Amino acid sequence: MYYLFMNERNYTDSDEALDAQQLAIPPPLPQEEGKKLNVKGILGYIALGFVIIFKYLAKLKFLVIPVVKFFPMLLKTGGTMILSIGAYAMLYGWWFAVGFVLLLFIHESGHLLAAKRIGLKVGAPVFIPFMGAFIALKDAPKDAWIEAQVGLGGPLIGSLGAFACHVVFLLTGIPIFLGLAFTGYFLNLFNLAPLTPLDGGRICAAMSPWLWLVGLVIVLAMMIMRPNVILLLLIVFSAPQVWSLFKKKSAEQARYYEVAPWQRGFMAIAYFGLAGLLWYGMHEALLVMPHQ
Repeated sequence: MYYLFMNERNYTDSDEALDAQQLAIPPPLPQEEGKKLNVKGILGYIALGFVIIFKYLAKLKFLVIPVVKFFPMLLKTGGTMILSIGAYAMLYGWWFAVGFVLLLFIHESGHLLAAKRIGLKVGAPVFIPFMGAFIALKDAPKDAWIEAQVGLGGPLIGSLGAFACHVVFLLTGIPIFLGLAFTGYFLNLFNLAPLTPLDGGRICAAMSPWLWLVGLVIVLAMMIMRPNVILLLLIVFSAPQVWSLFKKKSAEQARYYEVAPWQRGFMAIAYFGLAGLLWYGMHEALLVMPHQ
């Protein structure tokens, strides 16, 4: 804002007219009229602005409505991602934390894409520090074959993310990408353990639910060798489903696990093949990883 300071003096009518003419400044409006003009002008412009806004928003509602719907999903996924990055960064540093959370995001995106391909409604990925991430299915799978496809999507796409980190390391020699590759391989291989709520438990449901018993034995052995809160939670959460193997099933439950032979064979090849590739990827990463 600019201010004009003038020395005090007494003006005559002729002096005032002369000064106004020399400065090319029109005489000011009377105070009362100026107020009326300003208020009416401001209110008019505000009203015109609202009319234009509402007019064009009505025409662009096909763009505005999706953005409004997308914002909560973006806030939920982005907010929990940032929270997880901060938590992991305290232990492993910022760069590794960002890479690790992105690998989790890629893994969960695999589930999301698989569910969308089948036609299931899913929620946005949600991240939980030191527990991983998950997506919520809004539509329950109709049978074990559909559930297995959704379960396979995560490790499959997640493995590609780990492999991409391995390739970047081979091209650049930057050690952090080797660490991310090994972590990604291990993360997806661990998720293939045949025990619900892990992805492997959902995949194995299309082959034989009795594989859950094998998964429980594997996790129990890991728990004995290296006690871990996550392993303990897996045992607790999976125990009721493993126990259901020994209970008589209803006709509806039996139909859920009816899978065609070709579907069973396809899922077995995909499951064991992917597990073998992940194991090989971990082995290759370990060969070039510096040992202390």
